[in-house]
Amino acid sequence: MPISTFMGLHTSLRGLLAEQRALDVTSHNIANASTPGYSRQQAQMQATNALVVPPAGLLGTGVDVVAYTRIRDSFLDLQFRAQNMQVGNGTARADTLGQAELRLSEPGDNGIAARLNSFSSKWSDLANAPESGAARGALIEDAKTLVASINALDEGLATVATQAGQELSQMTASGGELDGMARELAGLNGAISDSQRVGAQPNDLLDRRDLLLDKLSNMAQVSVADNGAGSIRVTVGGASAPLVDGTNVTWPPPAMPTPGGKMGALIDASSSTGTLASFRTDLAAFAQALTTQVNAIYNPVAGMDFFTYDASISRLSIDPGVTAANLRAGTGATGDNSTARAIAQLSGSTGGADGLYSQLVTRIGSEVADAKRTTINATALSGSIEDRRQSAAGVSLDEEMTNLIRFQRGYQAAARAMTTTDTILDTLINRTGRVGL
Repeated sequence: MPISTFMGLHTSLRGLLAEQRALDVTSHNIANASTPGYSRQQAQMQATNALVVPPAGLLGTGVDVVAYTRIRDSFLDLQFRAQNMQVGNGTARADTLGQAELRLSEPGDNGIAARLNSFSSKWSDLANAPESGAARGALIEDAKTLVASINALDEGLATVATQAGQELSQMTASGGELDGMARELAGLNGAISDSQRVGAQPNDLLDRRDLLLDKLSNMAQVSVADNGAGSIRVTVGGASAPLVDGTNVTWPPPAMPTPGGKMGALIDASSSTGTLASFRTDLAAFAQALTTQVNAIYNPVAGMDFFTYDASISRLSIDPGVTAANLRAGTGATGDNSTARAIAQLSGSTGGADGLYSQLVTRIGSEVADAKRTTINATALSGSIEDRRQSAAGVSLDEEMTNLIRFQRGYQAAARAMTTTDTILDTLINRTGRVGL
């Protein structure tokens, strides 16, 4: 079989084009070295079909770029998203619990513990001077401060829960963060499917989709299934129906039995049965115990309660009938201080109300410490997995510079081969047959 005289030129041209494409891919990698979510790419070269030249056999015809491969480890993606969900949950939980802890102001001069000590001290002062108007007035004012502190803490915890609910509502509202991600994922599904249908490799679109899935995993538990043809199905929070299926978005989002992530923490914080609600329940139990214990001593002597507690609105107050003028330190006999002494002795007693408050403070501190510890551990694991992902998918500038030199040398060699072939052809065409030259 005859071989074209120009075959060498064509073979060299294939080499030039392949090396040029490899250089373009390397330049693209370098340009996106700092782009979040970018996966490095490679130009996959393959020898073109050989030419049958009997009787010699097969003659190579050069090289071609058959694919632009995106370097990505899907297993590491799954691991990262699982840990990223824990990071999102722990961070949001630590934030809301931290705000609750700030409302305590413990330990400190403005906390309820200090107010309880001062309240007990004022009863002791009254016991020492049962006829003193100043001691009576100071006790009433101190009791008002204690009541205000307890009510303020309850309101503060309620505010933290309300803010968590508002943040969750904004996140899941139409046009919110979740809605925006879902619709962009659906759009990317369509664009990727269209590109693959015509034989293209939309690596940058795939990177964008993976980056969105990473961000979504911080918000909630994410499950991804392949629909084929470049399309995926995304289910959030263990829902029975997908949030995104191809180019379709289910909105409002399906119910999430196991939301996880940031959304799970916000749901717990804003729930009437969540952690913050249980703090308020413990605080109410403390306020009720304080009311019951003080009234049990004061009422039989004074004929009226000292504190009142309205459980329907979780509010503590001083009985309206109690004033500095009619405050009773004892039975009414001159110098009797039995009531004041008994109430003062409630502080630190076994089963006292201050013990319930100490338990609440300890519990909140423990919950905050646990949330922070969980977040630190999850962040460390997430960072470790991300390092492994980057070792595979990340761009190494040193490696890319080496590739630049390698592909440049290949391009130069292909160009020299083309020049040599051109010189041979020039001699063959223009000089053959010219005797003596």
